[in-house]
Amino acid sequence: MLLDDHLRRTGADLFRWRSYVLLAFLPFIALTLTHGEVIEASLGELPGDIYEAVCIVLVVVGETLRVMTVGFVPAGTSGRNTRSQIAKSLNTTGLYSLTRNPLYLGNCLMYVGIVGFSQNLVLTLILGLVLWIYYERIILAEESFLAAKYGEAYQAWAARVPAFFPRFGGWQRPALRFCLRTVIKREHASIFGAFVMLWLIEVAGDFFGADAEGIEAREIVTLALAVIAELTALFLKKRTSLLQTEGR
Repeated sequence: MLLDDHLRRTGADLFRWRSYVLLAFLPFIALTLTHGEVIEASLGELPGDIYEAVCIVLVVVGETLRVMTVGFVPAGTSGRNTRSQIAKSLNTTGLYSLTRNPLYLGNCLMYVGIVGFSQNLVLTLILGLVLWIYYERIILAEESFLAAKYGEAYQAWAARVPAFFPRFGGWQRPALRFCLRTVIKREHASIFGAFVMLWLIEVAGDFFGADAEGIEAREIVTLALAVIAELTALFLKKRTSLLQTEGR
């Protein structure tokens, strides 16, 4: 009991920093990149390409989970609030009918994919351990809050839906329709950040690799397009009402 209370208090303290776990690993990623693409250098180009493809798939699946969660939820839920817990309603449909924490699952897949893309397996394993410890505590804190607020409704949902790893059964259709405007408003930074991280790792790997390739024109163009898309999303969010949707 005392241990559970301690973990919940720790999780409440860590809650505000949950979107910045990856930042702590940036210096180690940067140091790793100076060694080039280690897996490709050791095993050859094809295994290296396959490995990188798997990492990219993890990032895409993780972001897809976030998009398919955020696109269906009502306002006041599944947000990026950092100061305190907020849950104006209890989400139990859509991806929340498969796992109680689809956003955190998405985050973990993305973070592992990004760090793994650096081709430092030791650093990737360390990240996995950190994520396990970190999110375990945050989930305990959040679910304690939800249990206190929603009582039997939460207990019934928790009894049939696993906390993290999804159960592929018992799917319930989302209560709301998918809203692309909400996705753009709430996920543009996540999508842009993931792309930039992969882009930087790929460019650095080429630069420090055995062939010492420079930045290619196509890489500059793709980065420029991503920056334009992000600036457009920011403008629409900050300067217009086009991304506003009632109840979202």
